[in-house]
Amino acid sequence: MKQVLIVDDSKQIREHLAALLTESDQIHIVGEAGDGCQAMSMIPQLKPDTIILDIRLPKRSGIEMLKEIKVQYPEIRVIMLTNYDYDLYRQQCKRLGADHFLNKTLEFEKIVATILEDPSY
Repeated sequence: MKQVLIVDDSKQIREHLAALLTESDQIHIVGEAGDGCQAMSMIPQLKPDTIILDIRLPKRSGIEMLKEIKVQYPEIRVIMLTNYDYDLYRQQCKRLGADHFLNKTLEFEKIVATILEDPSY
């Protein structure tokens, strides 16, 4: 069972992701956060094995979080899910250790398969 934390500032996106992810009996949503500071404080208690992370968040950016997560919790898989699908962001996230980088508009429906697969991009 994959333990997933959803981090996105849009409540609508979080709800849509939650609805999509709960269709799989192999995924359990351990929590949701709307900003970077809230999400970072939740990680030690919730112990997710996968985090779905937006790049642009209030209080702390997803890129800052990615860097810290990969230093403090290298075993956690991080899937960047964003509307900011620019090569610069993609390269920076890959360099910082993101396991996947998906475009919200074009690849939203790939999220379940991405969580359940093993290899990184």
